Formats: sequence, structure tokens, C-alpha cells
Amino acid sequence: MSIYKVKVVTLFPEIFPGVLGIGNIGRALKNKLWSLKVVNPRKFAKGVHKSVDGTTAGGGPGMILKSEMLSKSILESYKGIKNKSDYPLLYLSPRGKSISQKMIEKLSKKKGVVLICGRYEGVDQRVLDYHNVEEVSIGDFILAGGEVASQAVIESIVRLIPGTLGDDSSKDLESFSNDLLEYPQYTSPKKWKNLEIPQVLLSGHHKKIDKWRLEMAEKTTKKNRPDLWKNYKKNKTLSK
Repeated sequence: MSIYKVKVVTLFPEIFPGVLGIGNIGRALKNKLWSLKVVNPRKFAKGVHKSVDGTTAGGGPGMILKSEMLSKSILESYKGIKNKSDYPLLYLSPRGKSISQKMIEKLSKKKGVVLICGRYEGVDQRVLDYHNVEEVSIGDFILAGGEVASQAVIESIVRLIPGTLGDDSSKDLESFSNDLLEYPQYTSPKKWKNLEIPQVLLSGHHKKIDKWRLEMAEKTTKKNRPDLWKNYKKNKTLSK
């Protein structure tokens, strides 16, 4: 099985692997189920100060990452890769398309991914246009940079690589499978602070347990994510 290759363009390479170096994800990295390469745009900057940013054209607050250094970093990330379509190029941005579990699943089936982490007020639009970069977002909120967001995306992808999780079948029962959120989970003791585990889960009757779990997943999804609930109902109707 080939190694899933992750390339990250960032001004702060010391942040990586970060949380990606612990638990199942870190173990998978150590066992070469996936690899990580970090490219720093400062490597291609000239001058004593190795400047990689400039003032905003047209005026405005903050600084913008320059296109030349980012472009060279992208080319460095694709070095030795024959088919670039096997390695999607993504820029973590609050104005990007919201990432879904389905998108993560598609990315996990590729040979790898290249992620650009922005900083300051963003990056020069021309580098995004020139390299046909897809902008993606992990939510409607602002971060100081794309590093934390990229690590979240990488973890989501890597955990789907066969062999990463202790039980690969567990990912099939998680939130967003079939447009449903996951049902509530419990463990011992049976009673804690006068709160008890639902009796059906202790019955040993697997059909009743499966029925309860589906009902709870439907209830939770309908309450917390009406958008997913709408898709679930639609797909359920089509499958009949």
C-alpha cells in the first residue's frame, strides 16, 4: 500500500506535526501509513530580512503574503509528482467552501494533499488564480492562520486511512455517516450521579439496541442539524 503524502505550506513549520504526532494519527505517521512534508515560503525569500509579505494594494490594514514565494513553495510541494490531480491543492480560508465529511472521504482516496496555510490578512489572489487553488473552510470563524485548520483537515483524512484506527469499522458508525449525527454513548458504571445507562443498552438484545441507536441518532440530528436532517429524510425517501 502506498503512503498517503501530506504537504503543508506554512511560515511556521515548527507547529508541525503538533497534535498530528500523538495517538493513532502519530502512530500512523511513525508506521509510514502517511508522510508529512512542510515547506516554508521564507526559504525562497531574498534579502537580509527574508520578507514574505507586503502592504495591501489599494490601502488597508494588515499585510498580505506575496505570490512569488508562495508559488515557489507550491512548486516545491509538487516536486517529483507526475499527476497533480492525485494531490488536491487547498487553501485554508474563512471564505472557502465548508469542508464536509464527504469531502474528507474523497480526499482520503487520493494519493495525498497539499495545504496552504495563510497568515496575516491573507495571500495574494494571483497565486490562487494561477495555481487554480481550491479555498476551503473549517467553519464560520476566524483564526490567526491556517495551521490549526490544516491540522484538523489532515487528522480527519488520516484517520480514514486503513490501519490508522484500532477498529476501522468504527468510522462507519460515526457522525455524518448517512447524514446522521452519532447516537449517545455510555460506559461503566451503570449509575453515575443518579444518572443511569439506558436499560436497552444493557439488554443484550442487538436488534433493540440498533433500533434505539437509530432513533437517538435521528432525534439528535433533527434537533441539532436540520440541514442534515433534511438530506437524510430526502435520501431515505428516495431509497424506498
